[in-house]
Amino acid sequence: MSARVGKGERDIPVAPKGGNFEKSWEIFRENSLALAGLAIFVAFFFVAVMGLALTSGNNPVFDPALVRLQEKLHPPLASARLDLLAPDQAPGLGVYLFGTDNLGRDVFARMLQGAWVSLTVGFVAVGISVIIGIFMGGIAGYFGRVAVRLGDILTGGAFLFAILLLSIKMVIAGAVLFVMGVALLGLLKGRKRARRRSSPFLRLMNREAISVDTVVMRMVDIMLCFPSFFLILTVVALLPASIYNIMIVIGLTSWMGTARFVRAEFLSLREQDFVTAARALGVGNLRIIFRHMLPNALAPVMVSATIGIATAILTEAGLSFLGFGVPPPHATWGNILSDGKNFIFDAPWLTFVPGIAILIVVLSFNLFGEGLRDALNPRLKERT
Repeated sequence: MSARVGKGERDIPVAPKGGNFEKSWEIFRENSLALAGLAIFVAFFFVAVMGLALTSGNNPVFDPALVRLQEKLHPPLASARLDLLAPDQAPGLGVYLFGTDNLGRDVFARMLQGAWVSLTVGFVAVGISVIIGIFMGGIAGYFGRVAVRLGDILTGGAFLFAILLLSIKMVIAGAVLFVMGVALLGLLKGRKRARRRSSPFLRLMNREAISVDTVVMRMVDIMLCFPSFFLILTVVALLPASIYNIMIVIGLTSWMGTARFVRAEFLSLREQDFVTAARALGVGNLRIIFRHMLPNALAPVMVSATIGIATAILTEAGLSFLGFGVPPPHATWGNILSDGKNFIFDAPWLTFVPGIAILIVVLSFNLFGEGLRDALNPRLKERT
C-alpha cells in the first residue's frame, strides 16, 4: 500500500492497516461454519461450567444420581408425578426435559454432569499432549543435529528397562540394571578426556551413534504404529478406573501430531536471521527457544489442540460406552449412551440425546479448528 504526498513526488510507502490479529479475525469471520463452531464451543463451555455448579454439592439443583424407580423411562418433556415422589425427589424444573432412564434418573441432570466431564477430559488430555509434543518436537527441531553417543543410548536403555522391571515388581533385576546404569553413567561422565582416549572401551562408548532428531522421530513413528484407541483401551483396562487415568492416558498417547508440527516449524525457524542474530549476541538456547522460536511456532499447535479436544472427547465417550471410562456414579455422555443401548426401541431418547450432543460438540470443534487453520495461514493474510 502506498500514499502520494504531492504532485510529482515519489510515492511513500505506508504501513498496512491492522495487525495480525485483525487480519486473522477478518479471515475467520468470513467462514460461517467456523463462526458457528466457535459459538457452539462457547455455549458448550458455559453449559459445562453451569452443569458443574448445578449438579455438585450435598443438595444440588439437579441430582444426576437420584433414583426414582416409579418414574423410569419417561419421554422428554414429561411432567413429574409429584404425588408419587417425596419432596426431595422432585426434579429441579418439575419437568424431565430429556426424559428419564431405566432407573428413573433425570437424563438432563446426567447430561449436565457429563458435559463437565467431557470438557475436563478434553482440555486436560490435550494440555498434556501439547506439553509433551512441544517438548519433544522442540528438541528434535532445535537440537536435531546433535549426535547421541553409544554410551548415552546404553545408559538410557538401562534406566528405561530398570523402571519397566520395577513397575512389574521384578525388584532384584530392576535394581541390578539401575545400578549398572548409574555405574556406566559415572564411568562416562567422571573420567577426564585424556583417559577416555586411552581406553578402547570409553572410546567406543563415546562414539557418535545417531542424531537427536532421528531418536525422537523414530519414537514418534513407533507410537504411530500402534492403533491409538486400542492402545488406550489396553492401558485403561490395566489401570484402576478413574477420570484422572483417562485424561493422562489419552494425553500420553496423542502427542505425536503436535511434535511433528513443532519440529517442522523449528526446522524452518532455526535458520532464520533473527535466530542467527540471537546466537551471535550470546543468547542462551533456552531463551532462543522460548522467547524467539516457540511463539512463532504456536499457530499450528493451536489448530492441532482444537481438533485434539474433539478427538479426546470422542475417545472418552467410546471408552465409557465400552465400560472402561469414568466409573459410576459420575455420568458421562458415553455411559449414558451405553445405558440406553438396551432400550433403543422402548426409550430411543436415551440413545439420541447423548449421541446428538457428542455429534454437535465434536463437529463444532472440528469446524472451529478448520477455520482457525485458515485464519492463521500466512498466505491468506498476504492476500487481504
